[in-house]
Amino acid sequence: MKKILALLLALCMIFALAACGQQAAPAEQPAAEAPAAEEPAAEAPAAEEPAADEITLDVIICQYGPNTQEWFLGSGMNGTNFVDKFEAENPGIKLNLEVVSWNDVYTVVDTRIAAGNAPDILNIDVFANYATDGLLLPVSEYCPEELYNDFFPSFIAQSVIDDTVWAVPDLASARAMFYNVDMLNEVGVEVPTTWSELEDVSQAIIDFYNGEVYPWGIDMTTDEGQAAFAYYTWGNGGGFVDADGNWAVNSPENVEAIKFAVDLVNKGFTNPNPATQTRYDLQDMFAAGKMAMLIAPNQLPTYVADKGGTINMATANIPAADGKTSSSVGVMDRIMAFKDDSAPDQAARNEAIGKFLTFFYNPENYVGWVSMEGFLPAVNSAVEALVAADPSFEAWLDVLGGCQFYPTAKAEWDQVKQGVIAAEQAALTGADVQAELDALQAQLG
Repeated sequence: MKKILALLLALCMIFALAACGQQAAPAEQPAAEAPAAEEPAAEAPAAEEPAADEITLDVIICQYGPNTQEWFLGSGMNGTNFVDKFEAENPGIKLNLEVVSWNDVYTVVDTRIAAGNAPDILNIDVFANYATDGLLLPVSEYCPEELYNDFFPSFIAQSVIDDTVWAVPDLASARAMFYNVDMLNEVGVEVPTTWSELEDVSQAIIDFYNGEVYPWGIDMTTDEGQAAFAYYTWGNGGGFVDADGNWAVNSPENVEAIKFAVDLVNKGFTNPNPATQTRYDLQDMFAAGKMAMLIAPNQLPTYVADKGGTINMATANIPAADGKTSSSVGVMDRIMAFKDDSAPDQAARNEAIGKFLTFFYNPENYVGWVSMEGFLPAVNSAVEALVAADPSFEAWLDVLGGCQFYPTAKAEWDQVKQGVIAAEQAALTGADVQAELDALQAQLG
């Protein structure tokens, strides 16, 4: 009996072991198929490899108007945007692009520089301080030759220090006198071309409309005060610098010019508060039929239309002092590239910056950008397309050809810009113009 029980026990153990062996096979099956299950993980390094070589460019673009954000980051490029389109056409380059208002951009950039985090690409108006502080790359290190030769030479010349080009022009605008055609016709006056004619026409407008229309607009705010200084001093044979390029803010021509501008205010020929009413306030008055004449950029017709204005307007040369030559004012912003000594591959980074510029200035993209915000182009290749879309551009290109520009290549430009505005505002409250400009000139040496 014991032998039988032992035999039965042995048989049970054999069956149990066999059953365990049969259950173990399915548990091991995933292990046998592990290479197939891990295939995505095996492929991951190959998929990430381009990311390791990928270049990210930090870009700061200034807010030019209500369309800027949408064009660069929204759907303003016919349903897409600049960043998405660029990255799709330039694999391996990513754009970390930020649109910053003009009111904030100087602080934003200075803060980033102080923190050692300067942008790779910056769109702004000034450049000299960055260049003289050794922060910028020479344009020759990243701008393709074909693109460089497409820029208007007079624009490139505005960004040269010590025979080195430190920035390229982004876009431009020109200033001219705009006037309400119907209003001047109703008063029965001709478009003024000289300062004395401007005063006569202003008085006629005051008399005809019983003071309900401002004849002339002046902006001496911190926004455009430097432009006012240029309008009047250049129109009197003066300016920021002398014939040798040295600062000459207190020249007799400049003192006479600013006195004339302040006299226009004191005689009631202008908007009442030039120190606080910006050019946008003036443009609003013009659009509403409350101002007869003003100096404004070429975007004014678009601005007035957006405001719902229906002004019959025309342009003319800015009035100059009797016997002097009128001069238009050209305003140009820039795109520049900062050094980044931490970049592992400087040549690849420079090439990426060049691709950004090439893409931006491609007429297929650039024409839409310039015309959308109502600016003038900085490259020859865009001219034909812009004129075809809007024939009025041709007249403005002629104006731009005779423009004078601010001396922004001089490192003291920021100081001068703020200084002439302060002098103008002081003069509006009764300060002596000569004394104010003498003090500024003394600071400049």
